[in-house]
Amino acid sequence: MRTSTLLAIAIMALAPTWAAAEVTDSSPNGFTIKLAIAIQAPPADVYQRLIHNVGDWWSSAHTYSGDAHNLSIEEKPMGCFCEKLPGGGSVRHMEVIYLAPGKALGLTGGLGPLQTLAATGSMRFVISPVEGGSKLEVTYAVGGYLKAGLDSLAKPVDSVLLEQITRLKNYTEHGDPAPR
Repeated sequence: MRTSTLLAIAIMALAPTWAAAEVTDSSPNGFTIKLAIAIQAPPADVYQRLIHNVGDWWSSAHTYSGDAHNLSIEEKPMGCFCEKLPGGGSVRHMEVIYLAPGKALGLTGGLGPLQTLAATGSMRFVISPVEGGSKLEVTYAVGGYLKAGLDSLAKPVDSVLLEQITRLKNYTEHGDPAPR
């Protein structure tokens, strides 16, 4: 009994540093991913870095240009989460549909391979104050058509999204998005 109590205390002490991610539903027509992570910074700082520093925390491996510093998010309704490409080209990854500075960001569109499919998604970032900093919750609901079924993309998209949100956490807390 004493061992289980000590284990429970240790888990509670470490819990704020963990990220919880899961595919909450999945079918041939779509999927929903939910992530929650504790970040040791005030909500205003998390929001600031989410919007204004996307190129500093997003992984360059998940860009078309190979350089995350070509990414930007316009902080306005119908704003573009865009990427500059060499030769004057660009990619519109998502569109801003909801802004509540310091609290929430809503986007619509398809990331990565979803852009080439008959699919789209709605992504919501919600930042709330908690003891020691902030709780960031991310929901990405994707729907559409893929002959093999969109459910075949749920786990890979979940993995990439968790990587990006973990990088945001690391960047916000330590100034460096690299894994800790």
